[in-house]
Amino acid sequence: QVQLVESGGGLAQAGGSLRLSCVASGRSFSRVAMGWFRQAPGKEREFVATISWSGGSTTYGESVKGRCTISRDNTKNTVYLEMNSLKPEDTAVYYCARGRGPDTHTNPFGYDYWGRGTQVTVSS
Repeated sequence: QVQLVESGGGLAQAGGSLRLSCVASGRSFSRVAMGWFRQAPGKEREFVATISWSGGSTTYGESVKGRCTISRDNTKNTVYLEMNSLKPEDTAVYYCARGRGPDTHTNPFGYDYWGRGTQVTVSS
C-alpha cells in the first residue's frame, strides 16, 4: 500500500523560506512523477509543482514560479519542495501526490495517491 507523508510545514515570515519533504512508501516511487498541490481555506486545490520520474522535467504553477524548486531523491523515496520569498498568500495546506505514470501533470486527476498534507502559514 502506498503512503505519502509530508513534513516541513510550519510558521514562516514573509520573505522567508521553507523546505517541505514527502516520503513515499512503495516500490514504484522511482518510476512515477510526483507533485505538490496546495489548498487554502475556502479555495480550490491549486497546482504548485510537479517533477517527472527521473527529475529531468519540472513544471510550476504560475503563482510560485521563480520562488519554488521541486526535487526528488529516488534513493530515499523522497520529493522536496523548496519555497523561497514566501508571501502571506502562500498560506495553505500543502499536499504531496503520486503520479499515475512517469510523466508530469498539472491536473489533480493525474495523481492516484495523496498525503494528508502539511500546514504552511506565512505571516506578514
